[in-house]
Amino acid sequence: MTLSETLPAGKVWGMRRLADRHGRFKMTAVDQRPPIKNPIREKRGTEEAPWEDVAGFKRLLIEELQGESSAMLLDPHGAYPRGISAYSPAKGLILTLEDSLFQETPGGRLSATIDDWSVEKIKRVGADAVKVLTWYRPDADPAVCRAQQDFTEKIGAACARYDIPFVFELLVYPLAGDSEQTGDYKEMRTKKPELVLESVATFADPRFGVDLFKLESPLAAGDVPGVGNDGWEDAQAWFDKLGATAGRPWVMLSAGAGMEAFEKVLTHAYAAGASGYLAGRAIWLEAFRHFPDWDAIRNALRDDAVDYMRDINRLTDTEALPWHRHSCYGGTVDVAPADQTFRHHYSGFGG
Repeated sequence: MTLSETLPAGKVWGMRRLADRHGRFKMTAVDQRPPIKNPIREKRGTEEAPWEDVAGFKRLLIEELQGESSAMLLDPHGAYPRGISAYSPAKGLILTLEDSLFQETPGGRLSATIDDWSVEKIKRVGADAVKVLTWYRPDADPAVCRAQQDFTEKIGAACARYDIPFVFELLVYPLAGDSEQTGDYKEMRTKKPELVLESVATFADPRFGVDLFKLESPLAAGDVPGVGNDGWEDAQAWFDKLGATAGRPWVMLSAGAGMEAFEKVLTHAYAAGASGYLAGRAIWLEAFRHFPDWDAIRNALRDDAVDYMRDINRLTDTEALPWHRHSCYGGTVDVAPADQTFRHHYSGFGG
């Protein structure tokens, strides 16, 4: 089986753009909205977070962290308009499609896309991939589950139509009867790993067109021991199930986990076949705590955040599975590094 038989040319190229020259993903998320807006609003004492502050912080992230990133995830509200002029064209570019505002119903959450924004427009502005977070609980109201599946399927079809990779994110969230309640984009510490696995199993169906999963730890990040530490085998079993269920390339998200906790999560994920990470707050949250001292933020990003990225990048280099070596492509695809000639030929390309 060759890569060109399983992915069309545009998706192949987009996936390669997101990864480093060896096929591993080292991607930084700058698309967060409530996790950035809410602390800024509180610090400023304003009803809404000033756009200049939000967009200015995101530009700082781009300027200081893109050097260690194979790609970055931007949003069209702040990161893209303020930061694209500073963004290196050598880096892969992902743009988010879902709105940070969702409808909370008695039966579960309903997702929506950003107004006047689409897969077509993301392709037109030159992005290499589309990212969508779909709020999903397999034990939510069946009508809500169907609506979320329909929402995702339409986006997957649009990504296929415009030949652009579909990066799909899942997060377990609280239902009305759960003891832990949060509307933020962060991990539920009381989540059940079975819910994570069942959600992934649902969207692994080919009809959704997911090319790359962005997944949370099946266990609360603070409870993950790290490979080689006491109890690691039990934790590893859940990660192994996660990778087997995904059935295609996948990366880990940090969901607000701390630096040490996220690095432990990565050791398990890589042992289970993950191809890298797409993380934000684990990398830059400590620096963000200095807001509104812009010089202190920049210095913390240059020192602590970059040092941390270098640490997890070394781990990624040695332990992560290159995406094109994944078993769904036969495990033997030879994709040339970006600085060499791409040796595959595609039907319709004259070769």
